[in-house]
Amino acid sequence: MKLATYKDGSRDGQLVVVSRDLSTAHYATGIANHLQQVLDDWNFLSPQLQDLYDALNQGKARHAFPFDPHMCMAPLPRAYQWADGSAYINHVELVRLARNSEVPANYYTEPLMYQGGSDDFLGPRDDVVCVSEAHGIDFEAEVAVVTGDVPMGSTPDQALDGIRLVMLANDVSLRHLIPDELAKGFGFFQSKPATAFSPVAVTLDEFGEAWNQGRLGLTIQSVWNGRTVGMCDAGEEMTFHFGQLIAHICKTRNVRAGSIVGSGTVSNRATEVKGKKEWTKGYSCIAEKRAIETILDGKPSTEFMKFGDTIRIEMKGKDGQSIFGAIEQKIAAQAA
Repeated sequence: MKLATYKDGSRDGQLVVVSRDLSTAHYATGIANHLQQVLDDWNFLSPQLQDLYDALNQGKARHAFPFDPHMCMAPLPRAYQWADGSAYINHVELVRLARNSEVPANYYTEPLMYQGGSDDFLGPRDDVVCVSEAHGIDFEAEVAVVTGDVPMGSTPDQALDGIRLVMLANDVSLRHLIPDELAKGFGFFQSKPATAFSPVAVTLDEFGEAWNQGRLGLTIQSVWNGRTVGMCDAGEEMTFHFGQLIAHICKTRNVRAGSIVGSGTVSNRATEVKGKKEWTKGYSCIAEKRAIETILDGKPSTEFMKFGDTIRIEMKGKDGQSIFGAIEQKIAAQAA
Protein backbone atom coordinates (compact mmCIF):
# COMPACT_ATOMS: atom_id res chain seq x y z
CA MET A 1 0.00 0.00 0.00
CA LYS A 2 0.93 3.65 -0.33
CA LEU A 3 0.65 6.20 2.46
CA ALA A 4 1.05 9.98 2.57
CA THR A 5 0.60 12.80 5.04
CA TYR A 6 -1.47 15.83 4.07
CA LYS A 7 -0.87 19.31 5.43
CA ASP A 8 -3.55 20.40 7.89
CA GLY A 9 -1.81 23.18 9.81
CA SER A 10 -0.40 20.86 12.47
CA ARG A 11 3.13 19.52 12.90
CA ASP A 12 2.18 15.92 12.11
CA GLY A 13 -0.44 16.41 9.39
CA GLN A 14 -3.19 13.97 8.48
CA LEU A 15 -2.57 10.42 7.27
CA VAL A 16 -4.05 9.49 3.89
CA VAL A 17 -4.05 6.28 1.87
CA VAL A 18 -3.08 6.76 -1.78
CA SER A 19 -4.06 4.57 -4.73
CA ARG A 20 -1.43 2.50 -6.54
CA ASP A 21 -1.49 4.81 -9.59
CA LEU A 22 -1.27 7.91 -7.35
CA SER A 23 -4.51 9.29 -8.79
CA THR A 24 -6.79 9.20 -5.74
CA ALA A 25 -6.53 9.29 -1.96
CA HIS A 26 -8.67 8.74 1.12
CA TYR A 27 -8.23 10.03 4.65
CA ALA A 28 -7.33 7.31 7.13
CA THR A 29 -9.53 8.92 9.78
CA GLY A 30 -11.13 6.23 11.94
CA ILE A 31 -8.06 4.01 11.62
CA ALA A 32 -5.20 6.40 12.44
CA ASN A 33 -4.59 10.13 12.27
CA HIS A 34 -0.82 10.04 11.90
CA LEU A 35 1.71 7.63 10.39
CA GLN A 36 3.60 7.28 13.68
CA GLN A 37 0.48 5.75 15.25
CA VAL A 38 0.51 3.07 12.55
CA LEU A 39 4.21 2.33 13.03
CA ASP A 40 3.69 1.99 16.79
CA ASP A 41 0.89 -0.57 16.29
CA TRP A 42 1.70 -1.96 12.86
CA ASN A 43 0.25 -5.46 13.18
CA PHE A 44 -3.15 -4.14 14.24
CA LEU A 45 -3.51 -0.98 12.13
CA SER A 46 -1.76 -1.80 8.85
CA PRO A 47 -4.29 -4.54 7.87
CA GLN A 48 -7.08 -1.98 8.28
CA LEU A 49 -5.24 0.48 6.06
CA GLN A 50 -4.64 -2.32 3.56
CA ASP A 51 -8.39 -2.93 3.35
CA LEU A 52 -8.95 0.77 2.65
CA TYR A 53 -6.14 0.68 0.06
CA ASP A 54 -7.74 -2.28 -1.71
CA ALA A 55 -11.12 -0.54 -1.77
CA LEU A 56 -9.49 2.62 -3.13
CA ASN A 57 -7.81 0.71 -5.97
CA GLN A 58 -11.10 -1.00 -6.81
CA GLY A 59 -12.95 2.32 -6.96
CA LYS A 60 -15.09 1.36 -3.96
CA ALA A 61 -13.86 3.93 -1.41
CA ARG A 62 -16.85 6.22 -0.88
CA HIS A 63 -14.98 9.40 0.09
CA ALA A 64 -12.01 9.27 -2.26
CA PHE A 65 -10.62 12.49 -3.75
CA PRO A 66 -7.91 13.38 -6.30
CA PHE A 67 -4.42 12.99 -4.84
CA ASP A 68 -2.39 16.23 -4.79
CA PRO A 69 1.38 15.97 -4.07
CA HIS A 70 1.47 19.71 -3.33
CA MET A 71 -0.60 18.98 -0.22
CA CYS A 72 1.96 16.51 1.10
CA MET A 73 4.31 16.87 4.00
CA ALA A 74 7.03 14.26 4.32
CA PRO A 75 5.22 10.92 4.88
CA LEU A 76 6.64 10.98 8.42
CA PRO A 77 6.86 14.75 9.05
CA ARG A 78 9.13 14.35 12.06
CA ALA A 79 10.80 11.16 13.19
CA TYR A 80 12.43 9.71 16.27
CA GLN A 81 15.59 9.12 14.23
CA TRP A 82 17.08 9.93 10.81
CA ALA A 83 20.27 7.98 10.18
CA ASP A 84 21.83 8.25 6.74
CA GLY A 85 24.38 5.77 5.47
CA SER A 86 26.82 5.74 2.58
CA ALA A 87 25.92 2.38 1.09
CA TYR A 88 27.37 2.90 -2.38
CA ILE A 89 31.13 2.51 -2.09
CA ASN A 90 31.61 3.84 -5.63
CA HIS A 91 30.56 7.29 -4.39
CA VAL A 92 33.17 7.17 -1.65
CA GLU A 93 35.84 5.92 -4.05
CA LEU A 94 35.21 8.74 -6.53
CA VAL A 95 35.30 11.48 -3.91
CA ARG A 96 38.47 10.04 -2.35
CA LEU A 97 40.18 9.58 -5.71
CA ALA A 98 39.47 13.20 -6.62
CA ARG A 99 41.29 14.20 -3.42
CA ASN A 100 44.16 11.75 -4.04
CA SER A 101 43.15 9.99 -0.83
CA GLU A 102 42.86 6.23 -0.29
CA VAL A 103 39.64 4.62 0.91
CA PRO A 104 40.28 3.09 4.37
CA ALA A 105 40.01 -0.72 4.36
CA ASN A 106 37.16 -0.80 6.90
CA TYR A 107 34.93 1.26 4.57
CA TYR A 108 34.47 -1.97 2.58
CA THR A 109 33.38 -4.00 5.62
CA GLU A 110 31.14 -1.64 7.57
CA PRO A 111 29.05 1.31 6.38
CA LEU A 112 29.60 4.98 7.02
CA MET A 113 26.67 6.62 8.77
CA TYR A 114 25.72 9.98 10.26
CA GLN A 115 22.74 11.02 12.38
CA GLY A 116 20.83 13.89 10.80
CA GLY A 117 18.16 16.25 12.09
CA SER A 118 14.79 14.51 12.28
CA ASP A 119 12.69 17.29 13.79
CA ASP A 120 12.11 19.30 10.61
CA PHE A 121 11.69 17.43 7.34
CA LEU A 122 10.58 19.01 4.05
CA GLY A 123 7.60 17.97 1.98
CA PRO A 124 8.18 16.86 -1.62
CA ARG A 125 7.16 20.22 -3.11
CA ASP A 126 8.56 22.51 -0.41
CA ASP A 127 11.34 24.94 -1.32
CA VAL A 128 14.87 24.18 -0.14
CA VAL A 129 15.51 27.40 1.78
CA CYS A 130 19.19 28.28 2.18
CA VAL A 131 21.11 31.12 3.77
CA SER A 132 23.74 31.54 1.06
CA GLU A 133 24.74 30.15 -2.34
CA ALA A 134 28.32 30.33 -1.07
CA HIS A 135 27.62 27.30 1.14
CA GLY A 136 27.75 25.02 -1.92
CA ILE A 137 24.15 23.78 -2.23
CA ASP A 138 23.83 20.20 -3.50
CA PHE A 139 21.03 17.69 -3.93
CA GLU A 140 21.42 13.99 -3.08
CA ALA A 141 19.02 11.44 -4.57
CA GLU A 142 18.58 8.51 -2.18
CA VAL A 143 16.35 5.63 -1.14
CA ALA A 144 15.22 5.48 2.50
CA VAL A 145 13.31 3.02 4.68
CA VAL A 146 11.09 3.50 7.71
CA THR A 147 11.42 0.87 10.45
CA GLY A 148 9.38 -0.74 13.14
CA ASP A 149 11.11 -1.79 16.38
CA VAL A 150 14.42 -3.55 15.75
CA PRO A 151 16.20 -4.89 18.87
CA MET A 152 19.82 -4.22 19.73
CA GLY A 153 22.09 -6.97 18.42
CA SER A 154 19.87 -7.86 15.44
CA THR A 155 21.57 -9.50 12.48
CA PRO A 156 21.19 -7.99 8.99
CA ASP A 157 18.59 -10.66 8.11
CA GLN A 158 16.64 -9.93 11.29
CA ALA A 159 16.88 -6.21 10.62
CA LEU A 160 15.28 -6.67 7.19
CA ASP A 161 12.14 -7.92 8.94
CA GLY A 162 11.89 -4.54 10.68
CA ILE A 163 11.43 -2.54 7.46
CA ARG A 164 7.90 -1.21 7.12
CA LEU A 165 8.01 1.38 4.32
CA VAL A 166 10.28 2.73 1.57
CA MET A 167 10.60 6.35 0.38
CA LEU A 168 12.83 8.52 -1.78
CA ALA A 169 14.89 11.30 -0.23
CA ASN A 170 16.66 14.50 -1.22
CA ASP A 171 19.36 14.68 1.44
CA VAL A 172 20.47 18.26 0.84
CA SER A 173 24.15 19.02 1.53
CA LEU A 174 26.01 22.31 1.94
CA ARG A 175 29.32 21.14 0.51
CA HIS A 176 31.47 24.13 1.39
CA LEU A 177 30.62 23.76 5.08
CA ILE A 178 31.58 20.08 5.23
CA PRO A 179 35.41 20.20 5.30
CA ASP A 180 35.65 22.43 8.38
CA GLU A 181 33.02 20.38 10.21
CA LEU A 182 34.71 17.06 9.48
CA ALA A 183 38.06 18.52 10.51
CA LYS A 184 36.66 18.97 14.02
CA GLY A 185 36.24 15.19 14.24
CA PHE A 186 32.55 15.20 15.16
CA GLY A 187 30.95 14.88 11.72
CA PHE A 188 28.17 16.68 9.84
CA PHE A 189 25.91 19.21 11.49
CA GLN A 190 25.36 22.65 9.93
CA SER A 191 26.29 21.22 6.53
CA LYS A 192 23.20 18.99 6.59
CA PRO A 193 19.99 21.06 6.51
CA ALA A 194 16.44 19.66 6.35
CA THR A 195 15.91 16.54 4.23
CA ALA A 196 12.95 16.16 1.84
CA PHE A 197 11.05 12.94 1.18
CA SER A 198 8.81 11.66 -1.59
CA PRO A 199 5.03 12.26 -1.54
CA VAL A 200 4.25 8.66 -0.58
CA ALA A 201 5.82 5.87 1.44
CA VAL A 202 5.35 2.37 0.03
CA THR A 203 5.17 -1.11 1.56
CA LEU A 204 7.56 -3.79 0.31
CA ASP A 205 4.88 -5.93 -1.34
CA GLU A 206 4.34 -3.22 -3.97
CA PHE A 207 7.79 -3.78 -5.50
CA GLY A 208 7.56 -7.45 -6.45
CA GLU A 209 10.89 -8.82 -7.66
CA ALA A 210 12.45 -5.33 -7.69
CA TRP A 211 12.89 -5.64 -3.90
CA ASN A 212 15.62 -8.22 -3.43
CA GLN A 213 17.35 -8.91 -0.11
CA GLY A 214 17.27 -5.33 1.13
CA ARG A 215 17.98 -3.63 -2.19
CA LEU A 216 15.55 -1.85 -4.53
CA GLY A 217 16.56 -2.71 -8.09
CA LEU A 218 15.03 0.24 -9.91
CA THR A 219 16.33 3.45 -11.47
CA ILE A 220 16.37 6.69 -9.51
CA GLN A 221 16.07 9.69 -11.82
CA SER A 222 17.56 13.11 -11.08
CA VAL A 223 16.49 16.11 -13.21
CA TRP A 224 18.33 19.36 -12.46
CA ASN A 225 16.90 22.53 -14.03
CA GLY A 226 14.90 20.42 -16.47
CA ARG A 227 17.89 18.37 -17.62
CA THR A 228 18.20 14.67 -16.74
CA VAL A 229 21.58 14.26 -15.03
CA GLY A 230 21.13 10.87 -13.37
CA MET A 231 19.50 7.56 -14.25
CA CYS A 232 21.21 5.49 -11.58
CA ASP A 233 20.44 1.88 -10.64
CA ALA A 234 19.61 1.85 -6.93
CA GLY A 235 20.03 -1.90 -6.43
CA GLU A 236 22.88 -3.56 -8.25
CA GLU A 237 25.80 -1.58 -6.83
CA MET A 238 24.48 -1.01 -3.30
CA THR A 239 27.44 -2.30 -1.28
CA PHE A 240 25.56 -2.49 2.03
CA HIS A 241 21.87 -3.41 1.87
CA PHE A 242 19.28 -1.92 4.21
CA GLY A 243 19.44 -4.88 6.59
CA GLN A 244 23.17 -4.23 7.04
CA LEU A 245 22.60 -0.50 7.54
CA ILE A 246 19.97 -1.09 10.22
CA ALA A 247 22.08 -3.79 11.91
CA HIS A 248 24.96 -1.30 12.01
CA ILE A 249 22.79 1.00 14.14
CA CYS A 250 21.62 -1.96 16.24
CA LYS A 251 25.14 -2.95 17.24
CA THR A 252 24.86 -0.91 20.46
CA ARG A 253 21.25 0.31 20.65
CA ASN A 254 17.64 -0.48 19.87
CA VAL A 255 16.04 1.02 16.77
CA ARG A 256 12.53 2.15 17.54
CA ALA A 257 9.44 2.35 15.33
CA GLY A 258 9.49 5.50 13.26
CA SER A 259 13.22 5.52 12.56
CA ILE A 260 14.28 6.46 9.03
CA VAL A 261 17.45 5.01 7.49
CA GLY A 262 18.88 6.37 4.25
CA SER A 263 21.00 4.67 1.62
CA GLY A 264 23.27 7.61 0.89
CA THR A 265 23.78 8.95 -2.63
CA VAL A 266 22.88 6.33 -5.23
CA SER A 267 26.01 5.82 -7.33
CA ASN A 268 27.06 3.62 -10.25
CA ARG A 269 30.51 2.73 -11.57
CA ALA A 270 31.91 3.89 -14.88
CA THR A 271 31.82 1.62 -17.92
CA GLU A 272 34.47 1.18 -20.60
CA VAL A 273 33.45 2.87 -23.86
CA LYS A 274 36.05 2.58 -26.65
CA GLY A 275 38.80 2.18 -24.11
CA LYS A 276 37.74 5.16 -22.00
CA LYS A 277 35.81 5.37 -18.73
CA GLU A 278 32.40 6.94 -19.06
CA TRP A 279 29.77 7.41 -16.37
CA THR A 280 26.86 6.62 -18.65
CA LYS A 281 24.23 6.53 -15.87
CA GLY A 282 25.04 10.04 -14.70
CA TYR A 283 25.08 11.18 -11.10
CA SER A 284 22.80 11.58 -8.10
CA CYS A 285 24.63 14.54 -6.56
CA ILE A 286 26.75 17.39 -7.93
CA ALA A 287 29.71 16.53 -5.68
CA GLU A 288 30.11 13.25 -7.57
CA LYS A 289 30.01 15.05 -10.93
CA ARG A 290 32.71 17.42 -9.70
CA ALA A 291 34.80 14.48 -8.50
CA ILE A 292 34.57 12.87 -11.94
CA GLU A 293 35.61 16.16 -13.58
CA THR A 294 38.59 16.42 -11.24
CA ILE A 295 39.67 12.88 -12.05
CA LEU A 296 39.39 13.48 -15.81
CA ASP A 297 40.40 17.13 -16.16
CA GLY A 298 42.31 17.99 -12.99
CA LYS A 299 39.64 20.35 -11.67
CA PRO A 300 35.84 20.59 -11.34
CA SER A 301 33.82 22.70 -13.76
CA THR A 302 30.22 22.13 -12.65
CA GLU A 303 29.02 24.68 -10.10
CA PHE A 304 26.74 23.89 -7.18
CA MET A 305 23.09 24.96 -7.12
CA LYS A 306 21.94 28.57 -7.26
CA PHE A 307 18.80 30.28 -5.99
CA GLY A 308 16.02 29.54 -8.45
CA ASP A 309 17.44 26.15 -9.49
CA THR A 310 15.08 23.19 -9.49
CA ILE A 311 15.58 19.50 -8.72
CA ARG A 312 13.23 16.59 -9.48
CA ILE A 313 13.84 13.11 -8.05
CA GLU A 314 11.63 10.19 -9.06
CA MET A 315 11.57 6.42 -9.47
CA LYS A 316 9.38 4.52 -11.94
CA GLY A 317 8.38 0.88 -12.01
CA LYS A 318 8.85 -1.56 -14.85
CA ASP A 319 5.50 -0.33 -16.21
CA GLY A 320 6.80 3.23 -16.46
CA GLN A 321 4.51 4.54 -13.71
CA SER A 322 5.82 6.68 -10.87
CA ILE A 323 6.01 4.64 -7.66
CA PHE A 324 6.53 7.27 -4.96
CA GLY A 325 5.52 10.41 -6.81
CA ALA A 326 8.21 12.99 -7.51
CA ILE A 327 10.22 15.22 -5.23
CA GLU A 328 10.12 18.59 -7.03
CA GLN A 329 11.86 21.45 -5.28
CA LYS A 330 13.23 24.92 -5.91
CA ILE A 331 16.28 26.40 -4.20
CA ALA A 332 15.20 29.61 -2.43
CA ALA A 333 16.91 32.29 -0.38
CA GLN A 334 15.95 32.73 3.24
CA ALA A 335 13.63 35.69 3.63
CA ALA A 336 15.17 38.78 5.22
